[in-house]
Amino acid sequence: MARFFSVFFVISLFVAGAVAQVPTSGNVFIGYSYVRADLPGGDTNLNGWNGSAEFKVIPLLGLVADFSGNYGTQNSNLFFGSASVHQHNFLFGPRLGFTIGKFRPFVHALIGASHISENGNGFSNSDTSFADALGGGIDYHLIPLISWRLQIDALQTRSFSTTENDVRVSTGVVIRF
Repeated sequence: MARFFSVFFVISLFVAGAVAQVPTSGNVFIGYSYVRADLPGGDTNLNGWNGSAEFKVIPLLGLVADFSGNYGTQNSNLFFGSASVHQHNFLFGPRLGFTIGKFRPFVHALIGASHISENGNGFSNSDTSFADALGGGIDYHLIPLISWRLQIDALQTRSFSTTENDVRVSTGVVIRF
């Protein structure tokens, strides 16, 4: 996972540098993510990463591509013990935000897909489904072009023919361009 963070961070820097040549603005975010997952076998805690890129359409409105991966273990009777759980989300949509001093509050509505896989005791199960996230957060300006983000989303997926309502909390570094 450390290799993924390193590669993603380097790519994010190159993307930010390339986009800085275009007369637009936006940001790239990378950080830690926690999901309280409402899975068919019971609730479980998942830890992982969240990354996004936002490109401004107008000063208050941006388009966002948001990706996350969360991992954990679920104690479940479905697998006669514990199961390894991996959830990846691929979400896109509009974000509305504005700046007040050192703070930039924002809200977004994202739609896309979620892929979840569970493996345990010789059993495995996976599903890809529609997903949406309604939420927002706040960026705190630290130094020129760098901010810190706290983001909370109501993440809804429809894996395994059931609707799952999860809470996703993310925090990390924002690089502005």
